Amino acid sequence: MAPLPPLPTSLVGSYAQPEWLIDRSRLAGRFPPRVRARELWRVAPELLAQAQDDATLLAIRAQEEAGLDIVTDGEIRRESYSNHFATALEGVDVDNPGTALDRSGHPNPVPRITGPIRRPRPVEVADVRFLRAHTDRTIKMTVPGPFTMSQQAQNEHYPDAEAAAMAYAEAVNAEITDLFAAGADVVQIDEPYMQARPDAARAYGLRALNAALAGVTGTTAVHICFGYAAIIHERPAGYSFLPELAGCSARQVSIETAQSGLDLGVLADLADKTVILGVIDLSDHAVESPETVAGRVRRAFGFVPPERIVIAPDCGMKYLPRESAEGKMRAMAGAAELLRKELAASS
Repeated sequence: MAPLPPLPTSLVGSYAQPEWLIDRSRLAGRFPPRVRARELWRVAPELLAQAQDDATLLAIRAQEEAGLDIVTDGEIRRESYSNHFATALEGVDVDNPGTALDRSGHPNPVPRITGPIRRPRPVEVADVRFLRAHTDRTIKMTVPGPFTMSQQAQNEHYPDAEAAAMAYAEAVNAEITDLFAAGADVVQIDEPYMQARPDAARAYGLRALNAALAGVTGTTAVHICFGYAAIIHERPAGYSFLPELAGCSARQVSIETAQSGLDLGVLADLADKTVILGVIDLSDHAVESPETVAGRVRRAFGFVPPERIVIAPDCGMKYLPRESAEGKMRAMAGAAELLRKELAASS
């Protein structure tokens, strides 16, 4: 595996799943599922794993051909970023779901916590091994965060949401340890509900996040965003929970800046973190030019040195058409090439 260049490029996690694999119109017409949503898959159950492997290979090759430096599995096997892991745990009833409000305030079917949350077996280890076997580039795997999962569940077992979050943290910690042992170079925890529920995040979310990272020695990241652009259309002017992440033990923090036009002064609060800088607008299917993307990256240079920046989309590319996703990845790689030449010329 070659060393990463300056300003490496990466997906946040997900890539556009093929139309032949998943019913994209049904996927786009609902909020991300918290319980299983088997009806989304177009392939017969007995052939689904093979089809998901084939689609994952396409996602890996698409990232490589676009020129990305850090490759994910595209989360191709997942119905959503969180339910793949959350529904694999013991102590939750997904067949008789409960209800919780999503980040837009609408009720959504969610796992019902009916007993102690436990991870009976690794959930994504086979996925990371598959990814490692099919690329020689740096690889990243993502897992949903304990705080976010606690907000996406109906708690009928623990005394409060904090206790549930800490139980989820134990499961996530075990998973992260196994993912690094299986060959992951970077493991990212997705915690979008820290932005959606900042008061609860301040009360116990950071403690749950650090518990999920306890004892982990590999490179870790935490992703926090305003929600998928295809579903959550309005963007606030700034994060309600971000400087607090300077106090987490993850080495990298993943944020979105393109669609929101975020004031990047907040980056100065993230101390010595590497910033996974979201600079691809996922609300617009039109492909940005490399020059446009490079301009969005340059905005951060006054607050974070280039050596602590990873170039990425705002969020997952799950809801983009594949042609758009491919073009936007090429734009990221092109922007990185432009900026590397500028940095080399100025040094």
